[in-house]
Amino acid sequence: MVVWDELTRFRREAKWPEGCKVQIVGGLVAVEPPPDSAHNDTVDELQRLLYTVIPRDWGIYEALELTLSGGRGLFVPDVSVVPEKRCAADVPRLVAEVTSWSGAHHDRVEKLRAYAATGVPLYLLLDPWHSGRPTATLYGEPEGGSYRVLEMVKYGDELRLPAPFDVTVDTSLFPVG
Repeated sequence: MVVWDELTRFRREAKWPEGCKVQIVGGLVAVEPPPDSAHNDTVDELQRLLYTVIPRDWGIYEALELTLSGGRGLFVPDVSVVPEKRCAADVPRLVAEVTSWSGAHHDRVEKLRAYAATGVPLYLLLDPWHSGRPTATLYGEPEGGSYRVLEMVKYGDELRLPAPFDVTVDTSLFPVG
């Protein structure tokens, strides 16, 4: 755990540019620039929808630090839905990441594996940088450190979040680029 302790201390103590997202991914400190307006608008649309279906005592967070089991990383998901407000020890019921040009690989590969290994029930990957066309992919049923793809749609189509959310996500509301 010496390496983990050194990474977390470095992340905590170094001077990072204001607004950057600083995470520990794949055994490295990863620094991403502040999100652009399309990214922020996507997060806003998703949060607005989720607030209509979650219980009042649940929380939706944009900057909740998640330390994942087995030293798999320290992530700051774009959206985390936690069953009890201000209880960071709980595993989120849903984590959503909106890929950025600089962090797409982390979201598609490293975080996908780590969230599954930690037991996050649902991982929603909103990927405006997907080759060909922007996509939304819902992963679920984590087992053995991997997820099953529950649904994948191109932006413009609808995607259904299962219980406990039971809501349809209209991806046409998400800006592209």
